[in-house]
Amino acid sequence: MKYQLIKDIIDLVEEFEAENDNNEDVSMHAFRDWLAASNTVAKNKELPGWIGKEKGRSPESVINTLLVHLNRYAKSYSKSAIFGSSFSTQEDFIYLINLKAFGEMSKMDLIKKNVHEKPVGMQIINRLIEQNWVTQKDSLKDKRQKVISITQSGISALEMQMDKIRMATDIVSGNLTSNEKMELIRLLKKLNHFHLPIYEKNLDSKNLLNEAYEHLHSSREMNKISSN
Repeated sequence: MKYQLIKDIIDLVEEFEAENDNNEDVSMHAFRDWLAASNTVAKNKELPGWIGKEKGRSPESVINTLLVHLNRYAKSYSKSAIFGSSFSTQEDFIYLINLKAFGEMSKMDLIKKNVHEKPVGMQIINRLIEQNWVTQKDSLKDKRQKVISITQSGISALEMQMDKIRMATDIVSGNLTSNEKMELIRLLKKLNHFHLPIYEKNLDSKNLLNEAYEHLHSSREMNKISSN
């Protein structure tokens, strides 16, 4: 009996797990999405071009620039979504969405969930308290901490803008096909899993770049070992 097909499937599963070694979701559903996205990439073997490529501009430079530009596009759509409302910034409604979805949490947990520095996060939370959109109380686990939760007023303010917020969210993904969205999600999740442990160390600016670079090389070495 020939087992080549089974061997090929096992090889694919090993490749999937190697690329998602930091991802908790290694289910059959996740594998199917990864396989579909991989097939899409395989069908388009032509390497992309970019401005400055012939002069040696690196793909890393292009990725960084495009991510910055996409963030700015997303912010402009969010700004339009809250125009004429009581929201000051997109961070205001993002904080409320997190509180509505995940329930009450400490101020620092909410700030970390949104990948903000403490001073910026506290300004946002204070704005929400002033608007009576969130309320705070002493934590039962740690009296030194305050736990915040969304109020009914906050839920109402959020619901009034949700249609426009959803429109802005839809626009950001542009004209990507379903398979392209799955591939983009997979790649962005992989990047997020790389950067999150660095962020959680709360390093100061003096040491951040060097330690992040060490983490990068360590991660690349692990990928080489996994692929061998």
